[in-house]
Parts: sequence; C-alpha cells; structure tokens
Amino acid sequence: MGLAAHRHATAGIAVIAFLESSVFPIPPDILLIPMVLAAPSRAFRLVTIVTVASVLGGITGYAIGAFLFETIGRTILDFYGYFDKFAKFQDWYREWGSWIVFAGGFSPIPYKVITIASGAVQLDFWTFTIASIISRGARFLIVASSAVTFESCAALAFMKSTTASCDLGTLVLVSSALLK
Repeated sequence: MGLAAHRHATAGIAVIAFLESSVFPIPPDILLIPMVLAAPSRAFRLVTIVTVASVLGGITGYAIGAFLFETIGRTILDFYGYFDKFAKFQDWYREWGSWIVFAGGFSPIPYKVITIASGAVQLDFWTFTIASIISRGARFLIVASSAVTFESCAALAFMKSTTASCDLGTLVLVSSALLK
C-alpha cells in the first residue's frame, strides 16, 4: 500500500497500462486496486488515466499488427502461445468485428493479443478505438468500484487471480451487486 501512495505511482500505472496493451504481461489492475484503496477519492481520476494509457497502448498494439506484424507482432503472439490460433481469430474478426475487441477488454485473453490481431486483420481503426475506450474504461471502472465497494475482499480476490484480470462471470456478479 505504501507504494500505491508514492508520488510516482500515477505515472507508473500509466506506463504499465500503456505497455500491457501492446507488449507487457502484467495488467494494471494489480496496481489500480491498492492505489484506489489508498485514495478512494482519486478513483475516477485513476480510472481515467489508466483507460487513456491503455487505449493509447492498444493503438500501439494495433499499429504493430497493421505495420509490423511479421517482425514484431508474430513474435508477441508466439510468446503468448496465440499464433497457432491466429487463423481462428481472423475468422472471429470477420464474423464479430468490434465485439471481439469489446470482449477482449474484459477477458483473460491478453489484451495485447486483441490489439495486435485487430491491426493485423485491418479491423476499422475507429471501430477498434471506440470499442477499446468502452471496454477498457468499463473494466477499470468496475475494478476500481469493486475495490472501493468491497474494499480488501475485492482487492485480495483480484490480486490472487493467476491472470490478474476479470472474467466475464466476475464482471456480471460485481456489476449486479453495484447496480442494486
């Protein structure tokens, strides 16, 4: 918790959110939760910063997929074990388009895979960007709201997660609890 209140913590989480959307394996959730718990009044500001940084990182991932797929994008997909499934992703993109990006913003599939694949299959840039803003913003808002509402129980549950990300079932349950 001490590091969550550090004067460079906000810049640090922005950098992590940016990198996580294109190349880095650790999601910003594990920093967002303690930062929100340390200063609940700053939760909305932190969600905004993390969302903007994540979407900008996603745009970088999109560019990697669109322009540098063979040199960088393929390597990243190989690293996460998703290159072999890339043909299936291409079929999904053709069929579902922006819904893949939206679902990817919430799923345990590394978001960088979604961003790189979106660029590689030439998903419309603005569709990708809008879906990213909505899905990533909603995800981080739910994580921050959960941390504030359920305090240490939510934080512990998210931090113990092996992927440190929300699955759709958790999001539905948490959203239902928040909307009551």
